[in-house]
Amino acid sequence: MTPLHTVTIIGTGMIGTSIALALAERRVTVHLQDASEEALRIAEAMGAGTVEAAGRPTDLAVLAVPPRHVPGVLRDAQRRGTALHYTDVASVKTLGRTGPGGPGFDTSRFVGGHPIAGREKPGPAAARGDLFHAKPWVLTPTAHTSDATSGAARRLVELCGATLVTMDAHAHDRAVAVTSHLPHLLSSLTARLLREADPHALTLVGSGLRDFTRISAGDPELWTDILGSNATAVRDALEVLARDVDTTLRALRSLTGEGAGRADAATDEDTEARQWLRTVLEEGRDGRARIPVKYGPQDRVFAQLRVALPDREGELARLLSDVSRRGVNVEDLRIDNDPEAPSGLIELLVDETEADKLALWLTDLGWQVHAPTPA
Repeated sequence: MTPLHTVTIIGTGMIGTSIALALAERRVTVHLQDASEEALRIAEAMGAGTVEAAGRPTDLAVLAVPPRHVPGVLRDAQRRGTALHYTDVASVKTLGRTGPGGPGFDTSRFVGGHPIAGREKPGPAAARGDLFHAKPWVLTPTAHTSDATSGAARRLVELCGATLVTMDAHAHDRAVAVTSHLPHLLSSLTARLLREADPHALTLVGSGLRDFTRISAGDPELWTDILGSNATAVRDALEVLARDVDTTLRALRSLTGEGAGRADAATDEDTEARQWLRTVLEEGRDGRARIPVKYGPQDRVFAQLRVALPDREGELARLLSDVSRRGVNVEDLRIDNDPEAPSGLIELLVDETEADKLALWLTDLGWQVHAPTPA
């Protein structure tokens, strides 16, 4: 890999500052650039790097700007001789590849990149140096990309603690349209309905709606850019979904019409409608099951262990301490807690071979444990 001693971060938002923090922790000299003086001051105050000019080209420049700005910022940075090599972190990777006159920048010294990590909160204050730990980081080299540039980007991924994934740019954009961009759009469309919801109805909101609409809290300006920049792939995915939505609407209309109140002699239309709904739910469950439980190698099998967690200070620490004393590693955890309720529920993700023994161990220690289920 190409050594990285100095790096320029262009764009000190949440992602850019998180990269800078990760590099600073590995003793890389980081120079920060941003059009926003306030963002620069915050990032520098957090220890992400210095706003002082490098004085000479740095080993790598990371463009942490919205997708549509990447080609222009890259052209300008190369013209100024900012760095020896360049990469970006935008979630759309086919920008600036074609068009009259070419992209307008040296493609041999640029490799597209996209860390699959983030938070809903924008800005440098939300940055974390461990944001990319064990997360996928996609690089999209082309036949024009130099080995040295690819090596510099790979070293960046390594320093940030991420897992390298190499993809074709077009394949990447089609993939994230389904796994990221369309889900964000659907989350926002659903959350939009809540604006006019009865306030009393909102008191009935459970963890399902909270989880589904969580990503809709993202930066609208950034996501307008992302969706617009990947419009073709998102449109294609949405058209497939639209056909299923149209079929579902017809099924529901059938069930609210002549089939209503005739459970003892359902019409053919009612039967077909219910079968479609069942198919949607079954296939949705099957699709959900295909999502890897964790990033990285998929040869391990995990189980979920649900434990009632009293709403008292120190209970979470006590539970994790009891699990640790058993010698079981918690791969992940999720807390479903209502501040007004006397107890919540914590879901522990553990190796399947340890789940039953851990359940018995915790039960003997007085915890209320539900039977383990496949993750």
